[in-house]
Amino acid sequence: MIEILKEYFIDILRGVGYTMLVALIGTIVGLFIGILIGIYRTIPTPKNKVARVFKKIGDVILSAYVEVFRGTPMMVQAMVIFWGVALLNNGSTMDVTISGLIIVSINTGAYMAEIVRGGIISIDKGQFEGAHAIGMGHGKTMLYVVMPQALRNILPSVSNEFIINIKDTSVLNVIGFTELFFVAKDIVKQTYQTFQTYLLVAIVYFILTFGISMLLRLIERKMDGNKNYKVLGSQNMDAESFAKQVEASNEK
Repeated sequence: MIEILKEYFIDILRGVGYTMLVALIGTIVGLFIGILIGIYRTIPTPKNKVARVFKKIGDVILSAYVEVFRGTPMMVQAMVIFWGVALLNNGSTMDVTISGLIIVSINTGAYMAEIVRGGIISIDKGQFEGAHAIGMGHGKTMLYVVMPQALRNILPSVSNEFIINIKDTSVLNVIGFTELFFVAKDIVKQTYQTFQTYLLVAIVYFILTFGISMLLRLIERKMDGNKNYKVLGSQNMDAESFAKQVEASNEK
């Protein structure tokens, strides 16, 4: 394993780079898709009949997208999308890197749509009612009130989806994408050291996922803020007294 690592270090590093590139961009784009779908599916039913029909059609299309991509393996999706584009383009295929990004992004978007929808539903209805009471429309309510809270709630799920994408990019080797697993297959063909090569790659995958997992947990803890805090002020305190109390607390 050490000899394989020494000889093919650059190839393995390049595979890691492509794996992380697709996993990161795919997760970010997928989250953006999920946010758009989540916001759309929570729009109140329009009173206008025509708008209500279009809203219903959009709901059906988005529901079909979510169910299809959540209900089929990414490997099958990769083959259908990659070769489907070639079929429609007289045999010319897309660049495998672009294809990989599109496949992972679309697949992740289907999962993120449900994650975001769950995050929005978890927000108390009073938040919506309060925003509407001060004149906010659905768009502003989602942007300024609901989504900041929902994104914090779904951060662990988004982090988990990123970890899954790091591993699931291995299925893209079926379209010739040179991620880490594809590099491992190429090394095996040259060295015939099957067990040693795949064990080495498994260790690399574990280091990536474990390291990213620890980093994301640290970010979550930072976002939670300090658990040891002191509540300042009281209902009967005037502004000048409260300012002095804050100043004294800062000096400590």
